[in-house]
Amino acid sequence: MSSIILAFRAFFALLFGGSLPDDLVAQLGLAPKQAPAPKAQPTPPVPVIKPADGALQLLGMLQREARAVDFFMEDFGAYTDEQVGGAAREVHDRTREMLVRHFAPAPVIDAVEGSTANPPGGNAALIKYIGNVPASGKPPAGVLRHRGWRATSVSLPKLSSREDLTVLALAEIEVE
Repeated sequence: MSSIILAFRAFFALLFGGSLPDDLVAQLGLAPKQAPAPKAQPTPPVPVIKPADGALQLLGMLQREARAVDFFMEDFGAYTDEQVGGAAREVHDRTREMLVRHFAPAPVIDAVEGSTANPPGGNAALIKYIGNVPASGKPPAGVLRHRGWRATSVSLPKLSSREDLTVLALAEIEVE
């Protein structure tokens, strides 16, 4: 008899109220309606930056700003020394500007090459010793053969996950 009463209650609750009361839902063993959970917006993938990306970025910058890849990939066999020298001067000037702008290079030892020098601050890790180097002890003074370079700042464009860094220079097609 209780099944008939439950059926009548459910019928009239739906007919006049449009929904079942919670106690009736529990008695009938039905799960209460839940609002669908809002769909979470998919998070964009985090770009994975590999060590090679920095090298490709720098090589691409050298090509875009100084045409260095064009210069080094050119076969100079058919050109005169004057033609090669003229091209080298342009590539040199543009490359120098790019290096100064993005890396601000400064000498490790700011002294005249050929003069006597000591490691800066006694830090032998900044020096490559050549010649007759003692096996141990205090890092020795010697003749400065190369001042060395260090970047005093780094200012590179932000890498984009959509950019194909393997493309160092876009091909160019002129349409007439």
